Amino acid sequence: MDKNLEETLNIHSFESLGTVDGPGLRFIVFLQGCNLKCKFCHNRDTWEIKNSGTPYSISDIIKKINRFSTYIRASNGGVTVSGGEPLIQAENLTILFKKLHDMQIHTALDTSGSFVITDKIKELLKYTDLVLLDIKHIDEKKAINLTGVSNKNELNFAKYLSDNNIPVWIRQVLIPGYTDDEEDLKKLKQFISTLSNVERVEILPYHDYGKFKWEELGIKYELDDVKPPSQEQIDKAKEILGI
Repeated sequence: MDKNLEETLNIHSFESLGTVDGPGLRFIVFLQGCNLKCKFCHNRDTWEIKNSGTPYSISDIIKKINRFSTYIRASNGGVTVSGGEPLIQAENLTILFKKLHDMQIHTALDTSGSFVITDKIKELLKYTDLVLLDIKHIDEKKAINLTGVSNKNELNFAKYLSDNNIPVWIRQVLIPGYTDDEEDLKKLKQFISTLSNVERVEILPYHDYGKFKWEELGIKYELDDVKPPSQEQIDKAKEILGI
């Protein structure tokens, strides 16, 4: 196989200067493909793994990043890779992160962590400066209902990050009627307290901005009747989590 063909990532889209997915100004790469089926997903069009997305060579991605490198460096920012689910493309993503490390550009990985930790994933994490870990639900049965999969892998992933001193931001999407139960939030706080590497805990209020993507694909949006949390609900969740 042609070496250049091997060193590609299947891309959904790019965002030039994001401000909420890691420190500073960040170039964000959204990869195509996801192994979860989250009912609240705002990027429903990223799920398909085969026959979807656009292949980009690693060198072309680096060229895109370089256009914004002045802003990235001046703000102590970096590059965040999101999705979809980046760990599906862990091997070639490692090539990108290695090159970014050589360029002294900060790398962040936005992931659910819902994978058995393989040698390829361990290798990727060696070049990952920050993990943005979305804990979908602390309760396993509720996690399965919400995402289609167990939460065991993502909780084990969080423990692996802690054991290996890889900095993490824990994120919880606050969905009324799904993830806002007081006892569940207390369990989440307890779990987070067992980790030694947590730099930040974030509540991400649920929104339905991505609903139109489901409709465009002719798929029923399962949380059609769910409203975004009120400021009171957000403040209560933050109080329980101590943030």
